[in-house]
Order: sequence, then structure tokens, then C-alpha cells
Amino acid sequence: MTRLPSARRSSVRRDLGAAAAAALLVTAAVLVGRYVYTYDDLIVGWPPLLGRWGPHLGPGTPAAVLVAVAVVVYGPAVAARLSWRALLPAAWGASLAWIWSLALIDGWRTGVAGRLTTRHEYLTVIGRWHDIPATLRDFTGHILIHSPDNWPAHVAGHPPAATLTFVLLDRIGMGGGGWAGVWCITVGASGCVAVLMTVRALAGERLARRAAPFLVLAPAAVWLGTSADAYFAAVAAWAVALLALAVTRRSAGWAAGSGLLFGLTCYLSYGLTLFAVVAAAVLLLGRRGVRERPVLFLPLLAGAAVVPVAFAAMGFDWWEAYRLLVTRYYEGAAGVRPYGYWVWANLACTVLITGAATAAGLRRTGAVLVRRGDSGAQELRLAFLVAAALLALLVADLSGMSKAETERIWLPFALWLLPSCAFLSHPRAWLAAQAVLALLLNHLVATGW
Repeated sequence: MTRLPSARRSSVRRDLGAAAAAALLVTAAVLVGRYVYTYDDLIVGWPPLLGRWGPHLGPGTPAAVLVAVAVVVYGPAVAARLSWRALLPAAWGASLAWIWSLALIDGWRTGVAGRLTTRHEYLTVIGRWHDIPATLRDFTGHILIHSPDNWPAHVAGHPPAATLTFVLLDRIGMGGGGWAGVWCITVGASGCVAVLMTVRALAGERLARRAAPFLVLAPAAVWLGTSADAYFAAVAAWAVALLALAVTRRSAGWAAGSGLLFGLTCYLSYGLTLFAVVAAAVLLLGRRGVRERPVLFLPLLAGAAVVPVAFAAMGFDWWEAYRLLVTRYYEGAAGVRPYGYWVWANLACTVLITGAATAAGLRRTGAVLVRRGDSGAQELRLAFLVAAALLALLVADLSGMSKAETERIWLPFALWLLPSCAFLSHPRAWLAAQAVLALLLNHLVATGW
């Protein structure tokens, strides 16, 4: 009778040890970034984050505190008891409330409407897209810094579907930074629903319900509002979710939809081609469905070809653009930022967007994978999915193509680390830690995104 409580206490101590190690990593990144390197070395104002120290309150402060308290106190119980059909829109709504309230701490202009209108962002070039096919044909000619009328950093750094999204929003009357911010927040918040659907399809409803409050109250919400990467994260998440539905329900329609979104993902961000790792994990976990319906690969591949074929037909060369981007990358800040710092400081950024609870959840994920024989089948499947996302993130890190700014760039990967929190005991305590971290970050640091 005494073994189980003792084992639980030991597991909680190891969870706290993992959270403490994550906190030490962040502390080291801050101290080394401030006292070993200079701004000219790292080109960030508050290493390892792009931002500056700037304590402040704002109109979103009361709402953010209220949402945090509500999710911490009621989130686990509501997620456990609500019907599944009601849980999904409830999670989306709560995620929207959390992201919006955090964004409005900085006010409407600074926190939302002005985010995508700065000189490095997408909206500054809307006027250059009068003829979309002609602009796509000429897109690669403006990537390098020394090319005529070179694209701003974010436009040059992404395939043109990213910028084209905001061009099309402008064409339908949703122009300007306010509408762009609303788009990114609304679509970005839906990513938590996609992750929940995937976890339920592959690892069961119980674990999905346990993960739900952590997906809602993620510290990543500080950067999900307002960053275009929130939109990219949601598209990638829905691509994975539709793939999970395709292999578990043996549906050719879901497979085609998944392929279409995977193709779009690759034309929103070059780095998100690494979601092939997560897709491979889903196919392995759903291999029974694939064996029974191998024809699923045909609609999946057909869907995946739509976006690349469309852009190629209009004259955009993805591979040439990526080659030029690598050159541009090292022409700019990446040529200065030291790999030896960012290869581990990027992971400190990951701690800040996923929180101490995820550090503990990843420890438990590793324990599940190591002790496969002692773990349930559903726990093992969730651990495998989370491990695939972590592997993709580590490959991105080692590539050197993400030196700094990963609190924004790695949002798509961060969403898939958060379900590891489903393994944790004492969820309210861990949710409180997540909320406190997000509130402190948003109130103490004037973030760059």
C-alpha cells in the first residue's frame, strides 16, 4: 500500500528536477547572452528573446489574469466532463481569449495592428503585387540583400504563399495590420483544436482531454498574437490532424485534404518541410489503416502536389528560392550570430514558449519510451508523436538555419510538445506555472513579435 504513493512522490520530484533544469538553461542563456556577448554579436535586445526589458501593464492585463485563473481552476474538470463535440470549440474559444488578452496588454496598436506592418514584415510589400503571376516569376530576383528592390527580411525568408495570403486578404477588403492580426490570431488559435483531434485519433480521448488545458494556456500564446508564424503553425497542425483522421478512419477525402495542407505548409515556410518527420510518425502510428487502405497514398500525394504545381506553373522555383535564401541568411544577422551560443540558447527559447510543465512532460515522455513494456499502448503512442515533433525541432536547431527568434519560428513545433503535459499529475499546479510564466513574459518584456 505504501509503494504507489512513494513512486508518485519520486516521479513528481523528477518532474520538478526537469523543470528546474529547464529554468537553469534559460538562466544560463540570459546571463551568457548579457555578459559574455554584446548586442552586436547576438542582435537581440533581451537574449535569448528578441525584445527589450520593459515592464508595463495594459488594457489586456485584467482579462489575461481572469482567463488564466479560470483555466487553472476549472480547465481540467471542464476538459474531463464536457462532451467532445463541445470541448473542441470551447478550447478554441479559450485559446482565442488567452491570446487576445495577452496581445492587448500592449494595446491594440502595438500589440495587434502594428505587428505585421513594420519594415521587415509582409504588409510593407502589398503594393508590389498588382500582377500576382508576374511577381511570382520575379520573386527570386529580389531575395538577395544586394538585389534591386530586395524583399524585406520576412518576405525574402519565406516562400511566397506567406506574403500572398496577406495580398489576398487585402484584395477581399481585409487590408491593413488590424485585419492581418485578426487573421493570424483566429487561425493560429485553431491549432490547439487540430492537435487535440490528432491526439484523440492516435492516442485516445482520455489523453487528449488531459492535454486540452495545457494547449489552451500555453506560454506560446505571447507570440501566437500577433505573428504570421501562428498562422503557419495552424496550417501545419491541421495537415497533421487530417492525416491522422485519414489513417484512422481510412478516408481518402481526409488524405487529400491533408496533402493539400502539407503542400501549402511547405510554401508558407521552408523550415516546415521538417513536418515530414511528424507526418511519418502519424503514418507509423496509423499503419493498420495504411495497410488496409494503401490507396490513401494516392489522394495524399495528389493533394500535396496541388500547391507546388500551381506555384511552379506561375513561375516560382522553390529550390532556387531556398538556395538564394541561404545566401541571404548569411548576408544578414545570421552571418554574425554565433552558432555556439544559439545552438543551445534556441532551446532556452523553447522552454519559454512551452513552459516548465512541458519540460516535466518531456521527461515523462522519455520515461514512457524507455519503459515501453510498463506503459499503456495509448501513452506509448502519444509519447512517440511528441518525440517525433521534438526530433524535428532538434534537426531545425542543428541545421543552423534558426539562429535566434525561435520563440516565433518554432511555434509550429511547440504546439506538438505541449501534449506531453497529459502525462503530468497535479495539472492545476503545472497550469498555474504556465500562466505565471506567460504573464511575466508579456508584462516584463516588450517582445519583438
